[in-house]
Amino acid sequence: MPKPDNFLIYGRNPVEEILQDRPNEVDKVFVKNSIKPSSYQNISELSQKNGVPLVKVPGAKIYSLVGKVADQGFVAQLSAAQYTNFFDWVETLILSKNPAVLLLHGIEDPHNFGAILRSAAAAGIEAVIIPMQNQAPVNATVFKTSAGTAGKIPIIRVHDINQGLKDLKATGFTIVGLDGEAKQTLWEADLDRPIAFMIGSEGEGIHSENLKRCDTVLNIPMLNNVESLNASVSAALVSYEWMRRKKQ
Repeated sequence: MPKPDNFLIYGRNPVEEILQDRPNEVDKVFVKNSIKPSSYQNISELSQKNGVPLVKVPGAKIYSLVGKVADQGFVAQLSAAQYTNFFDWVETLILSKNPAVLLLHGIEDPHNFGAILRSAAAAGIEAVIIPMQNQAPVNATVFKTSAGTAGKIPIIRVHDINQGLKDLKATGFTIVGLDGEAKQTLWEADLDRPIAFMIGSEGEGIHSENLKRCDTVLNIPMLNNVESLNASVSAALVSYEWMRRKKQ
């Protein structure tokens, strides 16, 4: 069994992705022994190239590692998740390019978290910032849902939301909260500046006290009396609207 401070990812494509992009984070790869070697030649070659042990095991072993999931017979045992230090990341920023980040506020569903990471990476978001409390960690489900994009942009972990807000403002970011009751819409807002979009929790959204700490609060227009959107959908919409503006 893996060490308690390790975590696992599963599925052919996520395992291949991490061997390709960040092999130094992989301790071992498990492959179901009934799978023909010719069908995972790239995984085998990447493991050998990077000195990562590849172990053929019975299906029962795969099940004992990840349970009843769509593992496809492939599991990678990873070292502890690597988070980026906020201040190290700030040193690499070019604020004049008006970057955007996502500040997550209580996203506890790992599927939502993974989907948010995937959209953020695809839209060119500079980083995703998460608090230590009331937040899904980077685990196997997050990595799987993100389709291997979980490490393609920095994931920064701060002590709490207040600290994240304070540090982002001090760096020069405008904090933009999303709330269905806001008077100004996303389409009307000026996004031509360093922006931190705050995405609220699945059930409660952004707490009222944190909404007060935002520089701007926006709503995403909706028709047909729809009350709210899933957190990952909201994150995707604001990320792509920001990217669309940048491309103009």
